[in-house]
Amino acid sequence: MGNTKINYYVDERGYYGEFGGAYIPEMLYPNVEELRQNYLNIINDPDFQKEFKELLTDYVGRETPLFFAKRLSDRYGANVYLKREDLNHTGAHKVNNTIGQILLAERLGKKRIIAETGAGQHGVATATVCALRGLECVVYMGEIDIKRQAPNVARMKMLGATVKPATSGSKTLKDATNEAMRDWINNPVDTHYIIGSVVGPHPYPDMVARFQSVISAEVKSQLKAKIGTELPDYVLACVGGGSNAMGAFYHFLNDESVKLIAAEAAGHGVDSGKSAATTILGKEGVLHGSRSLLMQTEDGQVVEPHSISAGLDYPGIGPQHAHLFKTGRGTYVAVTDDEAMQAGKLLAQLEGIIPAIESSHALAYLEKMNFKGGENVVVCLSGRGDKDLQTYMDYFGF
Repeated sequence: MGNTKINYYVDERGYYGEFGGAYIPEMLYPNVEELRQNYLNIINDPDFQKEFKELLTDYVGRETPLFFAKRLSDRYGANVYLKREDLNHTGAHKVNNTIGQILLAERLGKKRIIAETGAGQHGVATATVCALRGLECVVYMGEIDIKRQAPNVARMKMLGATVKPATSGSKTLKDATNEAMRDWINNPVDTHYIIGSVVGPHPYPDMVARFQSVISAEVKSQLKAKIGTELPDYVLACVGGGSNAMGAFYHFLNDESVKLIAAEAAGHGVDSGKSAATTILGKEGVLHGSRSLLMQTEDGQVVEPHSISAGLDYPGIGPQHAHLFKTGRGTYVAVTDDEAMQAGKLLAQLEGIIPAIESSHALAYLEKMNFKGGENVVVCLSGRGDKDLQTYMDYFGF
């Protein structure tokens, strides 16, 4: 891909190549248009940036460490660095985005916040910033996810949020997103919808990527300090909708020497019928307001995804990821439930860090990379495994 003419960022129409846009019902047009017209002016305002950075430092605990994982490195014959997003307040990368969006919502005069969540991390991060700023918070969550992520549901309630179950369809993330969109249509004036990933109608994919890009900005300066270069050989991250990956990739997109690898959830196997490997199984279509790749039947019905990790259990992928996949800038790989679970256990026992099962998908791919020796590899450790302990226990029989 020596062709530097490819633009990997959003264009003025809200597209990444042929993906993106805003495919929304007429009722949502005013909400999305208000955001589109104002988001860049608000985000780029010096007062906004000052407040955003102060909260990331003093409240979230950034910058997060870039940890050289020596025992993991010895195992794989490469220099493996873990970007410790699991050490953020609330336990994952999600809070980078919710801090940004709550400040944006305040400047737009919104008094009520809604969100969707799968693993619960985005719900917790949204409930957290609503408590911090004194705004009403309603989180939609699939009935199945409410059961399998009970600790996060308790945290949201403790933080004062209302958790509403989505009982339609597969009762997971896709259905929670549908319910949140319905709420927004019914409450257009006072409500801001904090989408948790780089999905949805423009400007959400770009806005969320900008807030998450703090991850790759830090990686560059941290690597420079550690090894004298800003550019690693590889950046690895897991992808459901894809916000931690987009954050980890963002400032490297135009550096073609940096290979970007995104691990999707293969579930029981790509051909098992229980998978969420969107780039392999997906076709172009429209889901939740943007044109992207999604898993669908011949007649365009969304196929129910499966992953042991609630956060990767999504039938689509963000439009920017679809563009990176299509242009070949990013390599998208499939990792099974079993591979991810073993990788999570391995990290725990080699480095004393229990990762979220989502992040374990990225770690698992290290097994399949044939390093020559000495490559510098950054893995985005997007979240901590506290929320997944029951799943780990059940899987390994602890």
